[in-house]
Amino acid sequence: MRIPPYYRQPSWQRFFAGMVIGGAISWCIFIYIFGVWQEKHTALIDKQSEEIVDLQEEKKIWQEEYKEINKRTIEQLTIQKINIKITNWEKYKLDLLSVSEIEDSVKDDISMMIAKDIETVYKSKELIKKIIQNKPVKINDKRYKLKVKEMVIFTTLSIQLEIEFEQ
Repeated sequence: MRIPPYYRQPSWQRFFAGMVIGGAISWCIFIYIFGVWQEKHTALIDKQSEEIVDLQEEKKIWQEEYKEINKRTIEQLTIQKINIKITNWEKYKLDLLSVSEIEDSVKDDISMMIAKDIETVYKSKELIKKIIQNKPVKINDKRYKLKVKEMVIFTTLSIQLEIEFEQ
């Protein structure tokens, strides 16, 4: 058995030449398309890698800022202001000047609590009450004592007092 000599016929030569040229052209198209896809995917991977690095750096910055804000918040949780209010001054027919002087006097007595942290002030709230209640107040030749009605401790120390005759 022998292989027929098709390589001598021009129609077969054209067919084989067309197959070779078609194969070469299709290989070139495949290489081009594959290269374009590879470039596109490589660019996408590079972009995503850069984005991941940027997001990790941003996350790190946010975490550092969050820690700094927490530190500042802890530092800010101190008593910054003291408000004193006498609630029943009308009952004893006191003038506003006398009430204001009493409030200022009490504020001066407990002014050492300014710039103290809230926990310390909370622990010493009984001391604050005793400081206020043990101090007699003299107005118009009458002696009064103060009673702590309400105390709110936050960045502002708010105290509501009642005034009574001293017995």
